[in-house]
Amino acid sequence: MRTIKAKSLTKEYKLHRKLNARLINMIAIGGSIGTGIFLASGNAIHTAGPGGTMLAYLVVGLMVYFLMTSLGEMASFMPSTGSFYVYANNFVDPAFGYALGWNYWYNWAITVASEISAASLVMQFWFPHTSPFIWNALAFALFVGLNALSARGFGEAEYWFSFIKVSTIIIFIITGTLMIFGYMGHEHVGFKNWSIGSGPFQGNWTMVLGAIMIAGFSFQGTELIGIAAGECKDPQENIPKAIKQVFWRILLFFILSIFIISLLVPYTSPELASSDVEMSPFTLVFKQMGIPFAASVINAVILTAILSAGNSGMYASTRMLWYMAKKRHVPEIFARVNRRGIPIYALGATTLVCLLAFLSSLFGNGTVYFWLLNASSLSGFIAWLGIAISHYRFRKAYVTQGRDLKKLPYVAKGYPYAPLLAFFLCLLIIGGQNYQAFLGKNVDWHGLIISYVGLPAFIALWLGYKFLNKTKLVDLKHASFEGELIGVEDEEVIPQPG
Repeated sequence: MRTIKAKSLTKEYKLHRKLNARLINMIAIGGSIGTGIFLASGNAIHTAGPGGTMLAYLVVGLMVYFLMTSLGEMASFMPSTGSFYVYANNFVDPAFGYALGWNYWYNWAITVASEISAASLVMQFWFPHTSPFIWNALAFALFVGLNALSARGFGEAEYWFSFIKVSTIIIFIITGTLMIFGYMGHEHVGFKNWSIGSGPFQGNWTMVLGAIMIAGFSFQGTELIGIAAGECKDPQENIPKAIKQVFWRILLFFILSIFIISLLVPYTSPELASSDVEMSPFTLVFKQMGIPFAASVINAVILTAILSAGNSGMYASTRMLWYMAKKRHVPEIFARVNRRGIPIYALGATTLVCLLAFLSSLFGNGTVYFWLLNASSLSGFIAWLGIAISHYRFRKAYVTQGRDLKKLPYVAKGYPYAPLLAFFLCLLIIGGQNYQAFLGKNVDWHGLIISYVGLPAFIALWLGYKFLNKTKLVDLKHASFEGELIGVEDEEVIPQPG
């Protein structure tokens, strides 16, 4: 009698829960601290005046706080690497979730390409005679290498990148406050810079709207905590802890920094309108302290912010592609995970797209890349819109099904007004992307098309999937809470082919 041997199967590797409370907390902070605060904040003050800029950042900060508490409620109860892709699929419409997934993957893949370009520009500040390709290659290798190590490798790198940014801002706030009160060899300034010209508000409401646009871009990346929740240790405990601190971080790092800048640097100063690192508002204040190498210090911090954004972008886009493969929206090979818990094929595909997008910036005067970058600029706001809609429907489904709110690991405050307010503010920001196109004698149609090219792309994905698969709005009475309190090891694994 012939013996039949059982076919051996390749071991199933899974994503690893390697992101502890320390790393998750710093990812929550670092996600919102980028070049926006170090460079763009000066332009906002110059555009809308100190009062208009403070109002803009307070409004957007409140919106981001509501969005993060909404995401925190869902992520702590249903921790998933698919994040708002999953929540939109379960509580809104599978077609909407499908479009959000592609939108977010594309957004970060293109963003990583832009960070590669930005890194070489920053390095030219110190090494003006070296080839930018050297710095491009080093930045590219760093982004891929850190994400190829492990989730812990990504988290540790992001921790230290964020630590540098946070430390700089804290030092800035402390020393800036001392200067305002006449210490460190600086005169007591009070509010005199708020009263010059037409201050504290500059121009009309369109100037405040412009500052709101700048503030909106400055906060992009805070939603990364939702993606990281899938690989977070004890997400029911650690995600709420991180979310609860978001508001105070926003208040401390953004509002206080801008307030100090507005007191120490006149908003009428043309230097604030420059994107040059030597004219960064942080550089200008540090120079007032008598630090001769202020520009180099801030340039180093901006480099850190760029590396942080590229590192996080590679992580987020890779995980989203992995999850789409899990849902069979892309070939299953991208769902494979190696023994270190890295979706290596998803990382490879994302790396290739980043490289192609970057190379497109070098040919044809960068026209293709410019269009890609503009298309991705709206993607972060579309993701925020998806978070607000998904949370509104999530809570409604939770209550409709008779579930006890006390059993949620984290309950977002202000429902239903908070997600609704965040939704309408997101619409305002999306609608106002290129409000300047309407201010001239003739409408700038070319500018409008370039600015909003990402919106029809998202709508086409949404409606196209909806038409082909005949999806419908989810019935909240039967909405699925599959994945609640289930981690990566139990929920998000696909058997590897032998």
